[in-house]
Amino acid sequence: MRKLLLPALLAGLIARTAHAADIGLNIEVPRLDVAEYHRPYVAIWIENPDQSVAADLAVWYDVAKKNNEGAEWLKDMRQWWRRSGRNQQFPVDGVSGATKPVGKHALSFDAASKPLSTLKPGQYAVVVEAAREVGGRELLRIPFQWPPQKAEQLTARGEHELGAIALDLKP
Repeated sequence: MRKLLLPALLAGLIARTAHAADIGLNIEVPRLDVAEYHRPYVAIWIENPDQSVAADLAVWYDVAKKNNEGAEWLKDMRQWWRRSGRNQQFPVDGVSGATKPVGKHALSFDAASKPLSTLKPGQYAVVVEAAREVGGRELLRIPFQWPPQKAEQLTARGEHELGAIALDLKP
């Protein structure tokens, strides 16, 4: 009886450990004192060490424009566009969303669901790129280890188009 119980317990523990991790991401869109303000387009993705895209997490753009005309300006997020965007049809289910107003915005992803369920153990970076009409561009990168071995918060701070970015990792 003991011989059968131990493998079953270990298998349950391994299954829970493999799918227990998650990522929380807080992104601040700062208030800018400019004459003509437009909400930024923002792309958020997970990057491999060679800077290829491991997974797209979110793309915020003007989804309300008729005939999907808002997608025309996605190429202003140059790094993301070259690596992933130009190969997609918009809107992308589960990834695309409307631009966000000034303030803090939270995203969360769990390891049991896509896109994290396809990540292999290793080094990655969360990348946040923003571009604003009649404004600038900014890109922030936060390196992390997957799966996380301990709970931790990693941060970056933008200078213009992005504010504070916080990546919360939970094993």
